[in-house]
Amino acid sequence: MLARVVSFSLARAPSIGARGQAAIRVTGTCSSVLPGRKFHSFPDAKLGLSEEQLMLQETAAKFAEERMLPKAEEWDRAEHFPVDVLREAAELGFGGIYVRDDVGGSGLTRLDAAVIFEALSGACVSTTAYISIHNMCCGLIDVFGTEAQRQHFLPGLTSMKRFASYCLTEPGSGSDAASLMTKAVRDGDHFVLNGSKAFISGGGDSDVYLIMVRTGDNSPKGISCVLVERGTPGLSFGKKEKKLGWNSQPTRAVILEDCRVPVANLIGKEGEGFKIAMKALDGGRVNIAACSLGAAQKCTELTSSYVKQRKQFGKPLGQNQSLQFKLADMATSIYASRLMVRDAARLLDAQDPAATAHCAMAKLFACDAAWKVCDDALQMHGGYGYLKDFPIERYLRDVRVHRILEGTDAVMRMIISRNILKD
Repeated sequence: MLARVVSFSLARAPSIGARGQAAIRVTGTCSSVLPGRKFHSFPDAKLGLSEEQLMLQETAAKFAEERMLPKAEEWDRAEHFPVDVLREAAELGFGGIYVRDDVGGSGLTRLDAAVIFEALSGACVSTTAYISIHNMCCGLIDVFGTEAQRQHFLPGLTSMKRFASYCLTEPGSGSDAASLMTKAVRDGDHFVLNGSKAFISGGGDSDVYLIMVRTGDNSPKGISCVLVERGTPGLSFGKKEKKLGWNSQPTRAVILEDCRVPVANLIGKEGEGFKIAMKALDGGRVNIAACSLGAAQKCTELTSSYVKQRKQFGKPLGQNQSLQFKLADMATSIYASRLMVRDAARLLDAQDPAATAHCAMAKLFACDAAWKVCDDALQMHGGYGYLKDFPIERYLRDVRVHRILEGTDAVMRMIISRNILKD
């Protein structure tokens, strides 16, 4: 499968193809990264990875550097959703990273995904975060969908010919997700949906919406999951939201007014929606923490270069011990965060019962640490860091929402403390 992803990239992605031959050598199902190109400086993101994971990391980093980084500032400024580049990423296998290969997925692991998302987000956090959300939807259909649903929806989604959105949050239910009010009433072989979802990434532009609805009582067991396709009568969207960051992906409300959806679009069984939603969030928390890591690493690299060149009081800023210590703290935070994120991903892959708590700890620690690293990087750039001519402020704006979505810092602490105190 790994060889398929690489051969796919070399054959079909012009930006990777010719130059990729110089960076990646593939023999059968084994690959090796050739010397001469560093993925990251310090702390080294290659530590602890297998040979195959190093190849994935290199492929993602090269794609990010060549196809995402040059346009990231423009996408942010113009609030442009880069559909063409997303589809190029899908040609590398990034449209269905942990989806089975019979429907176009790459069949990789959660740890592999974390490595890929970290590498991509070093160029554009916002675009990478959307890719992670799209993958979350694909993964849920792959795991909980029927064979007919898998064959109908996933080939188009894994190729990113079609895009997906995850719809859980409502205007009146954020952290208290189980209190959602969007209703689905059975009418023959259809559900009739009424309600609205808030802050939906890809809203209005995506083709498939994975929506949590209430089909039963007011408990979590009354929640189900349905797929709604764009163009379905009764499905509409709010205005495009103006946001601090994440500007390369559109955010809108999803509105359902007597929206008739075939019962065949039910994912899993009635009453399993909350379980499906929570499973999605475990993986989503690792993904978004990995995106935060990529931003923090990039900001540290940019700052390291800046303080070596920028002079004040007759010497480079890098010779100031207080700034040296700040860089040391930044690097240590990144290293600790990376260990937690990758450990949580391994627990997800192993389906360990402790995975939920460890995903919460990884998200809490890594997203908070990354925010501080980006903020410290901006501070060390001084007034230049505050200018949009420099990329630091974009990374800072993009990672701020990571402490809110996929579960706020407070919710992460609730999950962690619950595991500490349970009998």
